[in-house]
Amino acid sequence: MRLYAEADTLMAGSSCTCTDAADAAGAYCCHFANIGREPYVTEVEVVLVARAVAERGGFPAIAKREPRRRLPLAADLGTCPLLSPTGRCTIYASRPLGCRTFFCEGHGPPMRGNTRKRLLELARRVADLSDRAFPRAGGPRPLRRAVASLVGHTAR
Repeated sequence: MRLYAEADTLMAGSSCTCTDAADAAGAYCCHFANIGREPYVTEVEVVLVARAVAERGGFPAIAKREPRRRLPLAADLGTCPLLSPTGRCTIYASRPLGCRTFFCEGHGPPMRGNTRKRLLELARRVADLSDRAFPRAGGPRPLRRAVASLVGHTAR
């Protein structure tokens, strides 16, 4: 999606400290319960996620990744269902806009110039595109809930 390329350009040179995680437990920002927030996705992004997952073998491969290590901070880490056992995003090239701009608290990207304003505009454009394509979708929803709704379904 062209809008993702724009976001990637804005985020160039920025990375969270979790980027080099050695395992799933080290990908701290992908354990949403520990950081108290989670990226939201639009319906058009859910479709792209479903396609990316289908291309890598489907949802059952993701569901079978247990057991996983857990950080001791929360009983339920709310771990991203797209995180591999080695702490890598299994659909990195197709990850939603929220994931592209999502960082652990205190490790956010440097907001050079009007970067924040431009990222918010990109988010509005993605939401508008989704609303036009899926007018009854009901707006963005948390990533884990969106992915859970797709388990057992094929890409649209």
